[in-house]
Amino acid sequence: MAAIILPALFSAIILLQRNDRAQQSMVTALAEATAASITQAFERHVEGMETNLRVFSTAQSLPAGNLRQFHQRARFALEGSGTYLIGLDENLQQLFDTRYEFTTPLGEFVEADLGNRELGADQPVVTRLFHNETSHQWSFRVIYPLAELGGPVRFLMLSQPVEGLEKSISSQNLRGGWNAVIIDGNGVVAASSFMSSDIGKPFFLRDEIAEAQGTRHHQIEFDGQTYDIVQSRSETSEWETIVWAPTKTVRAPSARTFRAFAMGGLAIIAIGAVLAWVIGRQITGPIRALARDARRLGAGEEVKAVNYIVSEIATVSEALEQASNARQQAENEIRFLMREVAHRSKNQLTVVSSIAKQTGRHAASFEGFQDAFQKRIHALARSTDLLIAGGVAGVELRELVEVQLEPFRPSGERVTIEGRALRLSNQAAQTLGLALHELATNAAKYGAFASNEGTLQISWKRAADAVEFRWREHVQVTSPDGDKRGFGTEVIERMLGGTLGATIERELRSDGLDYRVIMPTANLEPERAGHI
Repeated sequence: MAAIILPALFSAIILLQRNDRAQQSMVTALAEATAASITQAFERHVEGMETNLRVFSTAQSLPAGNLRQFHQRARFALEGSGTYLIGLDENLQQLFDTRYEFTTPLGEFVEADLGNRELGADQPVVTRLFHNETSHQWSFRVIYPLAELGGPVRFLMLSQPVEGLEKSISSQNLRGGWNAVIIDGNGVVAASSFMSSDIGKPFFLRDEIAEAQGTRHHQIEFDGQTYDIVQSRSETSEWETIVWAPTKTVRAPSARTFRAFAMGGLAIIAIGAVLAWVIGRQITGPIRALARDARRLGAGEEVKAVNYIVSEIATVSEALEQASNARQQAENEIRFLMREVAHRSKNQLTVVSSIAKQTGRHAASFEGFQDAFQKRIHALARSTDLLIAGGVAGVELRELVEVQLEPFRPSGERVTIEGRALRLSNQAAQTLGLALHELATNAAKYGAFASNEGTLQISWKRAADAVEFRWREHVQVTSPDGDKRGFGTEVIERMLGGTLGATIERELRSDGLDYRVIMPTANLEPERAGHI
């Protein structure tokens, strides 16, 4: 979870920082544009005052020296505007002031109010801010030179309160903690969007700004706080506009966004950690249970599937149950086979013991016993091979007949075998195999296989709940004692009759032996026969 979330958070932080820098650049650009706009508004205001002065300078009464008439008309024109017109001679002596009557004595103009601008220039001059003792207002003046007109008036001067400059600032939409001030050459506030009480007072960052001249945008440390400053100086005067704001206020939105993002990231990490813990619990618990089931499976114990929440783990649990069932089934089959092997071994030993007894009883010599016993053991082995190949499904009767006849079978088409498919149980196949061996041995000694003309017909068919098996030899009987009862006859009568419950009909005819064996189906088929 952390491997997925942390890279995404780091990428988001980098993008957020880039976005913050872009926003700061945009905010700075907007502040610079605002400062320039305020300065342009101030310059237009000054240009309006200069235009008024230029209009006043065209009056014919000025060069003629008719100052009373000029005073009267100018006073009438400026009445109610809050603006006053003053005339100065070459010695900066006030000749008239529209605030007063023409005959009122006036003092000398204080040149220090001009700042660094010289009156000798041919361009209008904007004075510094001053406090008008008569109107008790902070005002400033624009001085217009009239040297080329002649007459006693060398300078016309418009005096105006700073209230008119408020419009230059109020027209700007200052947001985000930004403020603006217009200051004169001395750094005194003429207009402010922050506090009107600051007018006439030095701007609180005046000294720090003076030390950072030459840059339009910079940061200033003052009284333990950082301020973003944007300056825009007027091209026609020493006045300038300053747009300022506390740095933390300007960057507060970005800081809030960053904090919100950080808190959201931490919340996501916390939620992710909780989910990872919960999911881990959901996974580790089932995995431990699977491990226990796997150990139980290794120990041979029964394992049951559990329907876990995680489908993959549930699938593994089902696979363990299937493996457990398969193992239990395999072990059951092994135990069954072991019992079957033990049972068959006992039957084999019983048969071998019977063969040995019967062979020894009828043998004339040890060599004869050895030969007959070995051949009968081989016959038993051939039947056993079929039993092993067939397994629990049993042995096909045709295969049993073919295997037992194979050692004695003559060449050519002298043997015919007919009958539908019939599968025998292991016990029936073993017993019938020995009987077939004895019949084939007798045929080789005295019957159909002893002569080159003899033939053998073997057939079987179902009749009701029994199977009729027939052995018919066609040959001239040459043995004078062919009807003698030997081991073969005892095998057929005792084993077939006693073990399989068969009814035996034996007839020795002039053209060969005819054997009919009727055996109950219940004692033959593997699905019905039991172990005996």
